[in-house]
Amino acid sequence: MRIERITDNKYTIKKETMQGMNTDVILYTNTVLLDKMSKDHTTQQASNAATLPGLVGNVLVMPDGHEGYGFPIGGVMAFDADNGIVSPGCIGFDINCGVRLIKTNLTEDELRKNINPLSDALFKNIPSGVGSRLQIGLTPNDLERVAEEGVKYIIGKGYGTTEDLGRIEENGAMAGADFSKVSKEAKSRGLNELGTLGAGNHFLEIQKVEKIFDEKTAKAYELYEGQMVIMVHTGSRGFGHQTCSDYLRSLLDYQKKNKIVLVDQELGYARIGDKEADDYIGAMKCAVNFAFTNRQIITNSIRKSFEDTFAKSSDALGMDILYDLSHNIAKVEEHTVDGKRRKVYVHRKGATRAFAKGHEDIPKIYRSVGQPVLIPGSMGTASYVLRGDEGAMAETFGSSCHGAGRIMSRHQALREITADRTFESLSKKNITIRIRTKKLVSEEAEWTYKDIDEVVKVVKESKIAKPVSRNVPVAVIKG
Repeated sequence: MRIERITDNKYTIKKETMQGMNTDVILYTNTVLLDKMSKDHTTQQASNAATLPGLVGNVLVMPDGHEGYGFPIGGVMAFDADNGIVSPGCIGFDINCGVRLIKTNLTEDELRKNINPLSDALFKNIPSGVGSRLQIGLTPNDLERVAEEGVKYIIGKGYGTTEDLGRIEENGAMAGADFSKVSKEAKSRGLNELGTLGAGNHFLEIQKVEKIFDEKTAKAYELYEGQMVIMVHTGSRGFGHQTCSDYLRSLLDYQKKNKIVLVDQELGYARIGDKEADDYIGAMKCAVNFAFTNRQIITNSIRKSFEDTFAKSSDALGMDILYDLSHNIAKVEEHTVDGKRRKVYVHRKGATRAFAKGHEDIPKIYRSVGQPVLIPGSMGTASYVLRGDEGAMAETFGSSCHGAGRIMSRHQALREITADRTFESLSKKNITIRIRTKKLVSEEAEWTYKDIDEVVKVVKESKIAKPVSRNVPVAVIKG
């Protein structure tokens, strides 16, 4: 395998350099980040994925790219919507793991005066950690309605307002979800997980808008320097993980039946139109809708926590959703490839949409400037709000990175980073933390991730997305 430089922020692995590749691999990275990619299996996994049938355009790796299950996290690729394939491993286990940003009109002084009772309320009202549950009286029928109808159903039960829907990707629900394609085990795991953060890299964070880069877009997003906002990162929990696991197992029989030979068994797939593909897509969409609804119920809990702490309504506190977007998802979209419009199944694994201004899938309130792109950093470092740019539409199927990207395994972090070192770093930055285990403090320490500023720099210079604001953490809630 030979990696060739195209520009300062773009490299390629040509299909001629590896037997069986059907297309080139494009790495959006610089020399610093490329060195980190090369130390795991990121480039090899991307090259393996380039051997899959039905590919349209190149296999892409975003600057946060790192080794995943079969396909790199930070990977993007597309297949012909009629004659291509769908691959669960190239979408990810935590289906529709995503990020939501909620605004407030609070100042930093107002918030810091109440930071401890507020953090305690958030930690209590939003369960986090492995196996976390929230008993809100939902029935199996409610779960089915959530899976097939998404956020609109749960808003009908009092968890938010109709205005929220227009600020969520897909308006909070993917059409075509089929609950009958979800296993009993997934249903059992999902019922009481709605409204919970889970563990790992998932979090709730209160942030201060430290710097505005694009005044026009910031005005459209109603962001300003000194503003306090809340970022939520979580997904479909055990419901989505079980769904992915179920279909990965079922595809083993599909590969044998169809005599499919893979360079990596983790790249299992089914052809569009085959029952196995249709069943997976129906179940995947249920997990997508579950995740949107999960973040909606969490939003309701956040609003309640702020209302109780500040003795004001969430409306009076200006707690509108800026946007909610997906990672780990496959969608049918139209894109221009080699000068022709094509309908494709875009697989985004640890990557997010970054549509440029004018696209009909962008909420009307943002259509004149471009879709909000939310890129969280690591615990204790900055996060960014960006807007989709034209380079994404031309080169990356309208996609961007989704975060900083790990550079250290959890096992290595536990060996090398003490919890006290992380606590000390957070304290020096005046960041309040509520976390359930000291182990997670080490696993999610800032030094286990790439430099978020460097990652965003590549995104900006590649014209994938343009920075709007840089936000710094004030308080962190984790499992």
